[in-house]
Amino acid sequence: MKLFRWGPGYASIPGRGSGGSAPAFFATALAGAAATCSGIGLGRFAYVPLFPAMVAAGWVDGAGAGLIGAVNLAGYLAGTLSGRGFARRYGVPRTLSVGLAFVALAFATCAWNGGLVWLALWRGVAGFAGGVLMANAGPAVQAVVAPERRGAASGVVIGGVGAGVSLSALVVPAALPLGLSATWLALSALVFALLAFAHRRWPDPPAAASAIPLRGEVPAARALVVSYALSGAGLVPVMVYLADLAVRGRGFDLTAGSLIWLLFGLGGMTGTLIGGRVAGAIGGRRANALWLGFQVAALGLTLIPGQSAIIAAALFSGFAAMGITAVALTSARERAGMLAGVLFVRVTIGFAVTQSVSGFAMAALFAATGESHLAIFAAGFALSVAGLVVALLDRGPR
Repeated sequence: MKLFRWGPGYASIPGRGSGGSAPAFFATALAGAAATCSGIGLGRFAYVPLFPAMVAAGWVDGAGAGLIGAVNLAGYLAGTLSGRGFARRYGVPRTLSVGLAFVALAFATCAWNGGLVWLALWRGVAGFAGGVLMANAGPAVQAVVAPERRGAASGVVIGGVGAGVSLSALVVPAALPLGLSATWLALSALVFALLAFAHRRWPDPPAAASAIPLRGEVPAARALVVSYALSGAGLVPVMVYLADLAVRGRGFDLTAGSLIWLLFGLGGMTGTLIGGRVAGAIGGRRANALWLGFQVAALGLTLIPGQSAIIAAALFSGFAAMGITAVALTSARERAGMLAGVLFVRVTIGFAVTQSVSGFAMAALFAATGESHLAIFAAGFALSVAGLVVALLDRGPR
């Protein structure tokens, strides 16, 4: 039986987790979505609505809460760098299960106010586990589904991120009246529930030593890497300051501000489900430019005064932010073939690095301009335009 290798440690096979039939495809894709929902949608983004609550409760001050967020991003970067190595050594199913378990553990340990160092440590663990999950879930699912289903599979898997954002926007406000500790524990229980669903449904592509690429075999795909990195940098304002813009900049109350975050998540789920299919239909290169165009439009809407514009910006920014990851996953497969998993890790690392740098830069700009939302969202708009230009100039797989 012919094996189609998918980067280090992955092969496309009709075994466990195969996407040959529709039920098998959905089970495998939903398991992958559970990984991204836990590692990124909840593991990273549930902290956004918790940020002001932690400051108000006196667990940390604003600077400390910002530092905890930066540590989470640094942990994510480390996880993406090492995630494939864990999968090669321990297998994909075990790596994904352990990753979800550590996200749940990190939530549970944050239920105790052990101080800044304690909270930062466990938020770093959550970020690291999220990076491992993101580096492995998408490529592993695509490795075992039928070729004609891979575009749809990428949309479902990355759609887990948007689902997690939406869940966090619902769970956190509902649990906060019970206290911060109860909220952290509720998030932990939710991740454990996702693990219970997914652990018997993980894709199981076999490790193959011969699949490790020689130096230089993976296409550089510089335009894809650079445009995706610029996208990540440009998205920092909406991923960090969107609710604050709605409340303090546009006059929404706190409850309405939480609903803005929910709209971001709903837009994200739509973007990922459509993004994978569109990329499969028109090609990853064209879809990449299209989704960066959506991102430019979303950032442009944030610069328009008025509440209607921010509502539309929330939907468009979620649609762009989550959908472009599904597009990048499909584009990596087109450009690198069996080594697409390696290329996807590269673009993910670029995204994580620029988001980390942009996060610190936006915080400094926000402080230096007297907390001007216009300044940081204009900077995000400029970075997004630069990413769109790179994508439009992309003429080939390398």
